[in-house]
Amino acid sequence: MIASWKDLCIDAVDVDLMARFWGGLLGREVESRGDLRLLTGATPGHSVWINPVPEPVTVKQRVHLDVHAASVDDVLDLGATPLDPDSFDWRVLRDPEGGELCVFERQEVPQERLYEIAVDCADPERLATWWGDVLGAPVRPEPHGEGYAVADIPGAPFDSLVFAAVPERKAVKNRIHWDVDTASVDLLVGAGARMVRPPDREISWSVLADPEGNEFCVFTR
Repeated sequence: MIASWKDLCIDAVDVDLMARFWGGLLGREVESRGDLRLLTGATPGHSVWINPVPEPVTVKQRVHLDVHAASVDDVLDLGATPLDPDSFDWRVLRDPEGGELCVFERQEVPQERLYEIAVDCADPERLATWWGDVLGAPVRPEPHGEGYAVADIPGAPFDSLVFAAVPERKAVKNRIHWDVDTASVDLLVGAGARMVRPPDREISWSVLADPEGNEFCVFTR
């Protein structure tokens, strides 16, 4: 383990719209932090930052969220729209800005409504193993050969990171990413991460990319 879970970040053109949607869906309180919105929960690890960006959704998201809900109608009432409601045991919707999410209907909805964070990739086993090593969490194959999961991540308020194979290559910056804490950015780079943006006059953290180019932010303890 060379890093620990910190929090989650979602890019948005309209931060107020997306904060209301995700705050309502995940059961988080919404706070204004300048141009950003912060969704707060039971612990700092439950935090979700809604970050302003100028770019709208243009391609299928490489990272999306899976959530628990009593019904799809509850999510539609918050502002989601149907995308592929019938092809799976779960329901695929779009958030108010067009990003994909998967809804798992439950007779009893868990207190924590964020279920999984799903990541499209070329080599699920390799990428899951990399993140499992980084976060000090076990890796397991998903049922029916559908990918690999990193489960029981210390401090993370959801079940697992799930990695699934897709044929398309990463084309744009991910709109959803997570932040980690570490004692040394160099350890992450040495493990195979790539430096995207070091600290500068505008940011005090480092932006790195994992072995398949997925961005994540690193804060040094």
